[in-house]
Formats: sequence, structure tokens, C-alpha cells
Amino acid sequence: MKIATFNINNVNRRLPNLLRWLKAAKPDVVSLQELKASDAEFPAAAFERAGYGAVWQGQKTWNGVAILARKAEPVLIRTALPGDRDDHEARYIEAAVRGIVVTSLYLPNGNPQPGPKFDYKLAWFKRLRAHAATLLKQDVPVVLAGDYNVAPTPFDIYPTRSWDKDALIQPKSRAAFKALVDQGWCDAIRTLHPDDPMFTFWDYKRNRWPRDAGLRLDHLLLSPAVAARLAKAGVDRAMRGEDGASDHAPAWVVLK
Repeated sequence: MKIATFNINNVNRRLPNLLRWLKAAKPDVVSLQELKASDAEFPAAAFERAGYGAVWQGQKTWNGVAILARKAEPVLIRTALPGDRDDHEARYIEAAVRGIVVTSLYLPNGNPQPGPKFDYKLAWFKRLRAHAATLLKQDVPVVLAGDYNVAPTPFDIYPTRSWDKDALIQPKSRAAFKALVDQGWCDAIRTLHPDDPMFTFWDYKRNRWPRDAGLRLDHLLLSPAVAARLAKAGVDRAMRGEDGASDHAPAWVVLK
């Protein structure tokens, strides 16, 4: 079973790229972020023709998350992260696919920091940890997949000082991610690739893709039951080099 996460950065604009990747990579489950489309604008019919059922939570202009399932219909569990009824940003969706609970989460960027946007990022992380702890207590197989907007360690960003003030690498951001993993989650990509950067994001600016000036922001965290089935993990880097590409590449795991 192959599960992937992909910040598509506008699902309709990148639809041809996405459909080509689905045909070639054949993931069984795909978590998408940054749809930048309302519910009505989500291209469900195109995914159906490609053999994928879908659930989604859209939002006009920004945000938006979805879960695709190959030759299956995801069973929707929730369309928002618990803990704040006043938070209406489309950043979290959760569904069951073939016996596994899969999320698509899009953590707030948090810039500029310090300030309200960074406070929102940390508060969102706190809510995610609370919900993740509940999932662990339920002892169900879970994959927390998505764009966490955190490069967890200095190894997860190219050598530079230019990002030192960015919310993606702040000590509080990294501590929040570590606290989540320390609940008992397996960081699949890093577990199987301890010595490779495994970048998933290259900014459009300053020639960062040709220079391989990347960051690892997209993560798949596995609950213990799923971690025991981990066979492979990787990043489809070539997607970032395509014409009209997202600034992210898909990250994926294969489960026995």
C-alpha cells in the first residue's frame, strides 16, 4: 500500500502534472494540500476518470486539503482539526482508506514571526498534538500525512543563514514537531533515509531548484501499528522539475 502527501499549490493549475504523476506512480492514497480552490471548483470528475475517489475541504484562494484513494472511496471522518470552533481555515481532513486512518494536514506557515501568525501556528500544533494523542490511545493504524511547514532539524534545510528568521525553522516550531513525534510517531522518511536530506520543497525564488536549495517540510508520521509495516519511503523529486510544477514534490511510503 503506497501512501503519498503532495502540496499541489493550486490543484486546478497543476492538474495535468498531478494526473501524469498519479498514472505513473500509482499511489493508493494521496493527501493533497494547498488546493486553492473552493469545494465547487475541486476537480473531482477528473480524479474519478483517473480511478480515484476523493474527499475534500476546499477554500477559495488559499488553503484547502483533500484525500484521494485509488479504486476506492475514502470514508470521511472529519473536516477540521478539533479544539477551536472559531478556526475556519481549511487545513485538516481525515478519512479511512482500506483500514488505515489517513490525514491531509496543512500546518500554518507562521510568517512573519514573531506575531499573530506565528502564535496561530504554535496553537495549531498544540491542537494537532492533542488530537494525535487521542488517535494513539484509540490504537488504530494512522498516517499523519501533510505539509507541516517545519524543517525539523538543520539537516532538513540546505546550508544557509538566509532563513534564520523564518517561522519554518524557529526553535519553537522544531520543538513542537519533536513533541509530536515523541508521542510515539515514526517519521517515515527520516527513519529509512537517515543520511540523505530528502528535501520536499524548493522555493521558486533565487534559483533554488537548480541549486538544490531545498527544505524537508512534508512528512508522513506513522502510528506504531503502521510503522511496523514500513517497507519503503521516498520523494519523487523529478516532479519539481516539470514545467508548471508545484514548489513541492510528493513524499511517500510503502507499507507491507
